[in-house]
Amino acid sequence: MIRKHFAGYAATALALAVSAQAFAGTVTTDGADIVIKTKGGLEVGTTDKEFSFKLGGRLQADYSRFDGFYTKNGNNGDGAYFRRAYLELGGTVYKDWKYQINYDMSHNSGNADNGYFDEASFSYTGFAPVTLKFGRFDPDFGLEKATSSKWVTATERTTAYELADWINTHQDGMGAQVGGVVANMAYLDAGIYAKDADDTDGDSVKQFNFRGVFAPMNTDGNVLHIGVDYAYRDLDDTAFDSRIRPRLGMRGIATNGGNDAGDNGNRATFGGATLSPAGSYKDDSTWGAEFAYAIGPFSAQAEYLKRKLKADADAYEDIKADGYYGQLAYTITGESRVYKLDGAKFDTIKPANKEIGAWEVFYRYDHIKVDDPNVVVATATRDVGDTKASTNTIGVNWYANEAVKVSLDYVHVSTDGIRNANGDDDGNGVVTRLQYVF
Repeated sequence: MIRKHFAGYAATALALAVSAQAFAGTVTTDGADIVIKTKGGLEVGTTDKEFSFKLGGRLQADYSRFDGFYTKNGNNGDGAYFRRAYLELGGTVYKDWKYQINYDMSHNSGNADNGYFDEASFSYTGFAPVTLKFGRFDPDFGLEKATSSKWVTATERTTAYELADWINTHQDGMGAQVGGVVANMAYLDAGIYAKDADDTDGDSVKQFNFRGVFAPMNTDGNVLHIGVDYAYRDLDDTAFDSRIRPRLGMRGIATNGGNDAGDNGNRATFGGATLSPAGSYKDDSTWGAEFAYAIGPFSAQAEYLKRKLKADADAYEDIKADGYYGQLAYTITGESRVYKLDGAKFDTIKPANKEIGAWEVFYRYDHIKVDDPNVVVATATRDVGDTKASTNTIGVNWYANEAVKVSLDYVHVSTDGIRNANGDDDGNGVVTRLQYVF
């Protein structure tokens, strides 16, 4: 039912966006005049800035091909899918209230029971510079997560986040967050969230997040960014899926939104179990660190995180994991990456030459390690002891204009302590993406 109504709304909104092209400008009314903008979507607002709405969206069509560790038998597999297909509606009500609704038609966010919402939130900005935010949205943890999926450098964010996927995904829960810019050189926020998982009493899992960034240099092409992150969740008397199952930069091995590698996709379990029973673990915590530097068309960034899943029964041991990445990027056409202190994040690259667009090349190295002492018997695909993985990614992004971005990534993965059913401990993959935003 949700899908049916939303599809009708989407068609109506799209028709409005197209027809508005002919009427962009200012409309005089008996109250505040209305300004209609059609560049980058449809935006309508009053001249006194009391009310507005903007219709936008993003479409990311991916194709990936991979072999070795990425498939169970080591042979070539592929996937063709919509990584994201968002329709986005946001705006202002009575100047200080903001709202944002993002619906994912690729079904990679949310689920059938709770709706495929990437975000459904409202914010209050009347206590400037502090913003209060409520609703369904991703907790803030990490520089790459803070950066929109439209403008991250690689097609997939760092593998390190997959060590603790709960830290910066809403998991169909609700939350409240307070945050803001401090002295034009720092950004702080903290939030508390009720996730879509319950303990034996029916009390939802509670999560707390904090992120703090010091950025004394925070203009486009002149960035110094140093940050810390912390996330904690209470798992007392809660049964949950504790598996650590990274895709290692290759979404096509297992995804919604289209075709993936099916049963031959190797999304291996590096640690944890499908169902950890109530009483097995007490809590879960993750620390993180962020660094970024940009000068002109060059940027460098890195993040590190360390997780501990604390056992609460004699039959279980603590699960520990840590991971990091380092990335170098250069825009060969000379443009700088946009940086926003409010949110402490990178944004788009705006082409200076509309004929050739902007061209960016990058290299990224990711490494993860999982220590799960609960694994005491070796199998054909996993040894006893630590499991590790490293990925090397090189890629190129073409920002054809402010709406279209084309990406090509090559990823090589190598593992230690874990392999596929064919015995492969390395693999290769290529990902292409065509992105349109409005």
